[in-house]
Amino acid sequence: MAQDPPRRVSLATKILIGLLLGAAAGLACNLAFPKPAEGRTSLAYDNLVWFADRVMNPIGQVFLRMLFMVVVPLVFSSLVLGVASVGDVRRVGKIGARTLAWFVGSTAAAVSIGLLMVNTFTPGLAMDPATAAELRQQFAQDAAAKIEQGRAGTGFSLDTFVNIVPRNVVRAAGDEREALGVIFFALFVGIAATQLLREKVAPLLAVLEALYEVCVKILGYAMRLAPLGVFALIFSTTAKLGLPLLQALGGYVSVALCGLLLHLFVVLGLAVRLLVGLSPVHFFGRCRALLVTAFSTSSSSATLPTSIRTATEEFGVPQPIAGFVLPLGATMNMNGTALFEGVSVLFLAQVAGVDLALPEQVFVLCLSVLTAIGAAGVPGGSLPLLAVVLIQVDVPPEYLGLILGVDRLVDMTRTMPNVLSDLICSLWIARREGVTLKERKAT
Repeated sequence: MAQDPPRRVSLATKILIGLLLGAAAGLACNLAFPKPAEGRTSLAYDNLVWFADRVMNPIGQVFLRMLFMVVVPLVFSSLVLGVASVGDVRRVGKIGARTLAWFVGSTAAAVSIGLLMVNTFTPGLAMDPATAAELRQQFAQDAAAKIEQGRAGTGFSLDTFVNIVPRNVVRAAGDEREALGVIFFALFVGIAATQLLREKVAPLLAVLEALYEVCVKILGYAMRLAPLGVFALIFSTTAKLGLPLLQALGGYVSVALCGLLLHLFVVLGLAVRLLVGLSPVHFFGRCRALLVTAFSTSSSSATLPTSIRTATEEFGVPQPIAGFVLPLGATMNMNGTALFEGVSVLFLAQVAGVDLALPEQVFVLCLSVLTAIGAAGVPGGSLPLLAVVLIQVDVPPEYLGLILGVDRLVDMTRTMPNVLSDLICSLWIARREGVTLKERKAT
């Protein structure tokens, strides 16, 4: 009797193993070679930092860059094909209106959860002032850079609306802060294609279809490196971060992570049940690879190819809908980012002794929703925008330095609701358009 072939370990499982091993190895190294006390030096710790920065982090960055390099052509081709395939401009408008309504509603719900969590547990009031001063000094230089970016106009303002229309689409494609310009151009190329005779635009659509397939193929190559890349990224973070900073900011991290996970599994889980008609348990199980990719890359943009593949192959969302909704979501729908901003502003206000009453907190909610739209879908892309919000509510922006040390951990977590909200939106739109989604695969 022939033996069954051995079961292959799935890519999602390999990525998860790389994530856990990287975290364990980095933390073990940090505990074995701790940072020396002020005024002392440690060759072992210096070597660990050198190894994390010069060996492991570059390996992880190569993996990230392989994902990033296909984002612009993938977004452009998928959006144009998505709009052109819908065919009717009025139908595009209807789908777009529903998509925008989901983006605003889900983001506002996320910020509300964050504000409620901080008001309930008040983590900023529990931090030792001496610890806060030490952390502020430690990250003063990085904080100054983020503050300068925030004051330079990366936040949401009138210029944000103007810059949606790119003066130079090629330059916009090379600037992560002008991603909305690429989206705008792609949407109008797709709309224009629907207004022309099919034979006129068929060559263009054929080229874009080929470009899309090539990008997906390149993505496959990049994902083969994912277990190693994830291991390297997580090791680099935990080896330098260690336990002391996590303990000092434990309240902030706990509130932020609990708020993010509450929104992820409860709010979005209810949305899956009520709007999509799927079991939340089965849904999250089928999104395992997507969530692990989002967590490990800390980037909605880098996760976009995986989001599109999950929507189309795992749930049966038509390519036109997935190609329309998901690229927009990767740029504009930032549930986790907005929640993070709300939590961070109130936490830092508590540390600084700035009392934000209910009207100010409502203002923070609105600013968090608006600035999240302008956040770059890359690791740390929301930090300059957070500086903008702090300035608007009279919290010293220098206090941003308090959370930079643990931002990577929170950043990885807040990317999961970002991308999952996009996916749920595509499922909801597909169902509203009469699409029968795929049932759960048999095990």
